[in-house]
Amino acid sequence: MTLQAPHKQKATPGEVWAVLRRIIAENGRDYLWSYIFAGACLLAVSATTAFTAWIMSPVVNQIFYERRGDLIVWICAGVMGAFLVRGFAGYGQAVTLATVGNNLVARYQRRIFDHLMKLGVGFFNDTRSGRLAAQVNENVNGIRDLLSMTLTSIARDGVTLFGLLGVMIYQDPVLSLSSLVIGPPLIYTVVYLMRRVRRITRESVQINSRLIGAMQEATQGIAIVKAFTMEDELSRRIGQLANSAEHRGNKIARVSERLSPISDMLAGLAVTGVIAYSGYRALVLGQPPGAVFSFITALMLAYDPARRLARMQVGMERALVNARMIYEILDLEPQQGDAPGAAEANFTTGEVRFNNVSFRYVEEAPVLQDLSFVAAAGKMTAIVGGGGGGGGGPGAGTTTLVALLQRFYDVEAGTIEIDGQDISKITKQSLRSSIAYVSQQPYLFEGTIRDNIRYGRLSATDAEIEQAARLAQADGFIRQQPLGYDTPVGENGASLSGGQRQRVSIARAIVRQAPILLLDEATSALDNEAEAKVQEALTHVMEGRTTIVIAHRLSTVVNADHIIVLEQGHLVEQGTHASLMADPHSVYSRFHRVQGRKGLGLVDDGAPIQTPAPGPTQPIETQGIAGSAR
Repeated sequence: MTLQAPHKQKATPGEVWAVLRRIIAENGRDYLWSYIFAGACLLAVSATTAFTAWIMSPVVNQIFYERRGDLIVWICAGVMGAFLVRGFAGYGQAVTLATVGNNLVARYQRRIFDHLMKLGVGFFNDTRSGRLAAQVNENVNGIRDLLSMTLTSIARDGVTLFGLLGVMIYQDPVLSLSSLVIGPPLIYTVVYLMRRVRRITRESVQINSRLIGAMQEATQGIAIVKAFTMEDELSRRIGQLANSAEHRGNKIARVSERLSPISDMLAGLAVTGVIAYSGYRALVLGQPPGAVFSFITALMLAYDPARRLARMQVGMERALVNARMIYEILDLEPQQGDAPGAAEANFTTGEVRFNNVSFRYVEEAPVLQDLSFVAAAGKMTAIVGGGGGGGGGPGAGTTTLVALLQRFYDVEAGTIEIDGQDISKITKQSLRSSIAYVSQQPYLFEGTIRDNIRYGRLSATDAEIEQAARLAQADGFIRQQPLGYDTPVGENGASLSGGQRQRVSIARAIVRQAPILLLDEATSALDNEAEAKVQEALTHVMEGRTTIVIAHRLSTVVNADHIIVLEQGHLVEQGTHASLMADPHSVYSRFHRVQGRKGLGLVDDGAPIQTPAPGPTQPIETQGIAGSAR
């Protein structure tokens, strides 16, 4: 399942409030007292702002017009007190909302990661990791912004605006009504801009996610980039994405900022009209100026919260798009789950049995078909596979077999049993805790060498980690590192060689102490010297464990207790190396001849393999050992 593609549907007010209600329902209770405190501070800011406008009437009338000096101290004290309250209240609400907002971002980052860990492997096969990470990073702030903007717009700007309108109506009801004529055109402008911003913001988030994801992937694959002189082509593509992101960003700025000149022009008309009419009344009718000054002050102060409320609607649209895209991820249902009443795994010997297993990926040809075999407990079983067309056609399904055993996918038909337990009826956590896995491409995580080995079993002691490293033939090179076991490995183990990373991966498998070991072509990417060391390490790992080896290089499975040969998803033959090689027409023997012709130097019982001369019943085969289906 992939993330939903960008769409241009317009969110209705009901959808807006639905998202907001969901965020409040999920988080409101945890931050209730923080929001109450922040709301009280914002109300204090609103009250002092309205007080500042109201007090202009006694300032002008009683100090300047009536010349009452006895009120100067009291009025000044009142103004100073209002500004003190406003300053401390503004600080309190700002720090509180920032703290809550940062906690919300961290909460949703943890929640998204936890949810992603519950999704199946298929989701990550269909979704580019760099783009996914960028999209989460781009959108997660939308949750915080929605809540913060809602609170500030209601408790600060809304209350301030109503307070100032109250002052205006109290001072002059007629002028108040005339100044509100700017409302309808302002509301129309806001609604129009909201629709435009909503569409452009989603496009911008998608493009920025692609840009950041592409840059991340290019840096991770920098060796391939340089080896294939891809710098210019990737620079061109990144440049195109950057230009598109810039274009969308500029478009958002142009659309969002259109509100400023429109609102300024409307406000200017209102203030100009009020001043002209007030001046006429003061000069011609002789009315005291205090009420007019208070009214104009309230009107001028009301402009900022009114403008912020108008801009808040546009900002809310952007935050809403971000929040909805976050929930698109959180609403993805895991395609796999534990069966109702799933039991914990209780494996004793580790015998693995495939019973008539069939499997296909979505809308693809079958990968495994009616597959049955037994991997004996405590023995090494090798899975050898080949596809048609010299490796270019569909694969044999060998790596898919490993994925099914770990329940990365569920079988389409048949069952997989371990010690007689159907793995579909036990919890995935307990199943995978009983399996140690060494992949073809070892993956190391952020942290030290010790940390990466300990991921095999978090309760492992330092002594157990070092013992595992010794068994994996890794202790020697680890101690030569600058900080020994506490040396950071760099991104994906960049500070270590391929063979060293693989041996750390094997140490991680050893420390897991699992009864079943899966080796997915663990030495295919290594040179001869590194492969020899890794093979020696694997010999220690496999002792007493049920071991299933995916092998494309047949030299690694000569000593296997049992060999399963797959072709086009079918089991075509099985036996030991000696029994399969005894038949020169067997598929396994054919694989050996093909690899022998490729100069791999395979041996049969100590002697080089001789390729039979072609004859009427023995054509020269050109099929290689193909990769697996996945």
